[in-house]
Amino acid sequence: MVSFDHREPGTDERVWADALRRDSPSLDLDVDHLIVVAAHPDDESLGAAGLLATAAARGIRIDLLVVTDGEGSHPESPTHSPATLALLRRRELVDAARIVGLVADPVFLGLPDGGTDEHRDAIAEALREAIDAAAGRRVLVVSPWRGDGHRDHRVVGEIVEQVCAARGVRSRAFPIWLWHWGGPDDVPWDRVEHLALEPRARDLKTRALDAHRTQLEPLSAAPGDEPMIHARMHAHFVRDAEVFIVPEGPSTPAGSVGREYFDDMYARHEDPWGFDSRWYEERKRAVLLAALPSRTYRSTLDAGCSTGALTAQLADRSDRVLAVDLAPAALDRARARLAGRENVEFRLATLPAAWPEGEFELVVVSEVAYYWAGADLDRGLTAAVASLSAGGHLVACHWRHPVAEYPRTGDEVHDALAARPDLVRLARHEEQDFVLEVYAHPGALSVAAESGLVA
Repeated sequence: MVSFDHREPGTDERVWADALRRDSPSLDLDVDHLIVVAAHPDDESLGAAGLLATAAARGIRIDLLVVTDGEGSHPESPTHSPATLALLRRRELVDAARIVGLVADPVFLGLPDGGTDEHRDAIAEALREAIDAAAGRRVLVVSPWRGDGHRDHRVVGEIVEQVCAARGVRSRAFPIWLWHWGGPDDVPWDRVEHLALEPRARDLKTRALDAHRTQLEPLSAAPGDEPMIHARMHAHFVRDAEVFIVPEGPSTPAGSVGREYFDDMYARHEDPWGFDSRWYEERKRAVLLAALPSRTYRSTLDAGCSTGALTAQLADRSDRVLAVDLAPAALDRARARLAGRENVEFRLATLPAAWPEGEFELVVVSEVAYYWAGADLDRGLTAAVASLSAGGHLVACHWRHPVAEYPRTGDEVHDALAARPDLVRLARHEEQDFVLEVYAHPGALSVAAESGLVA
């Protein structure tokens, strides 16, 4: 999972300029037909306008499928409604497409911005129709990269890979937000290709980018109307080359995510998921702590404690905390954070296989159960319930958007929890990005009932 804020400064382009000097194969553009699938209007310009201009100059047929209208780009705008933004962004895309030389009109699917996961079939069918219409031609399909950190980019990238693999068509993916939140260690360099841009293609790309005024300029001077793409972000897209990533293969792991994945994450990042740096994470912890039905707990299990950001706050409300993680580097950072806290014990173990013995008044399963594939999910939830003392509380909190490396989504985890007959739900907090629930053994009372406020 990657979360980011477009308002953050992001990675300086000079970092990428040094990294991109390494050799990589050239994108093979010996094709008859290019199909570009954009999750939002401007994806095609940011990631592939140079490719579009180059292909158009060579007489290659180009089809452009635009999945959403990008109406959610400014959710707090006081001056522009989603409908207004959708109309403006369609017009901007048409202008940008004409600048780089597209002849055919773009195909707008008009699906909800941020809701692509619920419309996978419609996206796949539109792409299949475009590929089938190009029968007998050499086809290349490009789309946003599924590792880009944006949920719509991830979904569209996954669909393009799956459909193209089934049709035997070559596909490539272009990063967009990676350049903002990531660094050179986040790039799969062994699967990178590049397209060097001639001066004219580079100039056309710059002009196409400028057409997306709602994204590059303030909608107004009012708060909420700030540009989505600031100057530091814009600098990533005026290079003399574009980067494309070769598909890796199936996006869903066959088994639970193991220690190797986490060892790699902690080796490359001091704070891989931004637990200490992002307001999103700080606020989510506050919501979780506010949802706890009891003021204090005698014993707490923090299952998957990572670097201990949540553990530290659980320790303030617990006589004893057992914090478990499978990654030694995570536990080292957690121990350093909680040095001197005698009520916290850290333990290296892989869950759910090595679930700790004993009972706990509070069991916290936060951002961990979507790593459990197959029978591991039921095994983990069963172990969590078995370790819950009479009158205890089980708290689960998970990111709701799909992540390519995770075998499940947070919603799937919470659906499994809701289906258990040995639990009763006391509270549920749901947002677009995460869901948090509090469970207990059947017969448990609400906070008001426990306090004698209601019968």
